[in-house]
Amino acid sequence: MPTERRLARMRQVLERRQDDLQALIEDVHDPHNASAILRSADGFGVGAVNLLYTREEFPEISKPVSAYTRKWMPVDRFEDPEACVEALHARGLRVFATHLDEGARRHLDIDWTQPSVIAFGNEHRGCSEQLLALADERVYIPMQGFAQSFNVSVSAAVIFAEAYRQRLAAGLYEPRWSEAKEALYQSWIARSGRDG
Repeated sequence: MPTERRLARMRQVLERRQDDLQALIEDVHDPHNASAILRSADGFGVGAVNLLYTREEFPEISKPVSAYTRKWMPVDRFEDPEACVEALHARGLRVFATHLDEGARRHLDIDWTQPSVIAFGNEHRGCSEQLLALADERVYIPMQGFAQSFNVSVSAAVIFAEAYRQRLAAGLYEPRWSEAKEALYQSWIARSGRDG
């Protein structure tokens, strides 16, 4: 059984976790990048990470790179973009695909207090054409130097940070509880018991 201090920490994390802010990782090849995205998602209170893999193998999440956050982060796996987006829409989430093109909006101009999932694509190819066609909007990070984009894990942290800033200002990080959080809390307690 976890200590009282550990139980209090679990509850504190869950109270502030943003269930309606999620990440979608599509075919990110380097498992270190996928792991780093997971770590940033945890750090900014993102509610869940979704993995969509159709061309690459599902990544082996590195415990050290993810700072051992994998065990605390809900992760769903998908192998079909249409089924993935359909499931995300069923959760009431709008899908924002990161992509630099004429129709994309700056990440600073998006209202991240709305239920959202942010999709990050492969390091070389970006988000797939199929995912881009299914997404509700496209979003990009404005760059001030010669590089056209950041590393995918850095891009995730930049957008998560802006979502955190907006949601904090809107009071969305005030402690909240729900049946879903209670169920996850109980699963964490059970897992901690098994892990010792």
